[in-house]
Amino acid sequence: MNAPKLSKQVESMIRVDQAGEYGATRIYAGQLAVLGNSSIGDTLRHMLNQEEVHLKTFNDMCVERGVQPTLMQPLWHIGGFAMGAVTALMGEKAAHACTIAVEEVIADHYQDQLTKLDESEAELKSIVHQFREEELEHKDHAEQEGGRDAPLYESITSVVKGITRAAIWVSEKI
Repeated sequence: MNAPKLSKQVESMIRVDQAGEYGATRIYAGQLAVLGNSSIGDTLRHMLNQEEVHLKTFNDMCVERGVQPTLMQPLWHIGGFAMGAVTALMGEKAAHACTIAVEEVIADHYQDQLTKLDESEAELKSIVHQFREEELEHKDHAEQEGGRDAPLYESITSVVKGITRAAIWVSEKI
């Protein structure tokens, strides 16, 4: 059975969203490797579990709709884990700052997709909307836990946002 032909835009959206959710699971895995036994370990596991559900959804969609995942996945595997581990090594607040930065970029990215998707892609639009709300919950929680009070907050978030935006751009194309 062949998947229906997708527009290049929708194919790109599914590919980049799958890559983003994969990267998110790797960031949380890196943070858990450092902070798994800390006071925020359970929260990190909860967020990782949500990201794993998101990833499974987009993995299934890639298969069902014939979308090739990004060729950059091996880099995102290492880079996501490293980003999570490095920020966690800087402390709990820095790990939360990383979450704030990533989720702000992802929420904006998902919002942009929502404006581009029409009713012919109602299922994808609904999924993106739901996942955007969950990503914003992660951001809000990280803020409540003092992420904005992290030493070097502006530097951490600037670097993390830049890396996240670059990963989105590359994953849309490759």
